[in-house]
Amino acid sequence: MDESGAAGGASPGRGVLGAAAGMALGFAGWFGGFGAFLVVASLGAVGWFAGHLVDRGTGLREFLDAVAGRRP
Repeated sequence: MDESGAAGGASPGRGVLGAAAGMALGFAGWFGGFGAFLVVASLGAVGWFAGHLVDRGTGLREFLDAVAGRRP
């Protein structure tokens, strides 16, 4: 089996992570109301953004410098 399978130790695919996020948002909306839904959605977006930066190998300072137009 190649490394993309479950036996290879790879992380779950984006579809699985999206389904888990959707279920978390659904439970938050059902049990906590719309306010809890918004809190879970916003924290999920922050977590996705942080994970995206880590996957790209970009630090937060590097990202903020690029947004501000500063060059290292």
